[in-house]
Amino acid sequence: MKELARARWRCRRGLLELDIVLQRFMDKYYTQLDTVELQQFETLLSLADSDLWDIIAEKNTVMDKNLEPVLHLLQKS
Repeated sequence: MKELARARWRCRRGLLELDIVLQRFMDKYYTQLDTVELQQFETLLSLADSDLWDIIAEKNTVMDKNLEPVLHLLQKS
């Protein structure tokens, strides 16, 4: 549970749109992620807000194709 609380805290960002998408993702998908997907999510969270939003909103493409499974879940959120 400690990791869930930590992840929720990390999802609090500076962009309202990003906050909404990340909270929906957390509510819907986070507990279903395996270890690899959790690491992918952490990698995405390490991006700057504007970069992460541009990738989710499909304004930019993700450089690392390994991040796509979690990215697709974020885009569905």
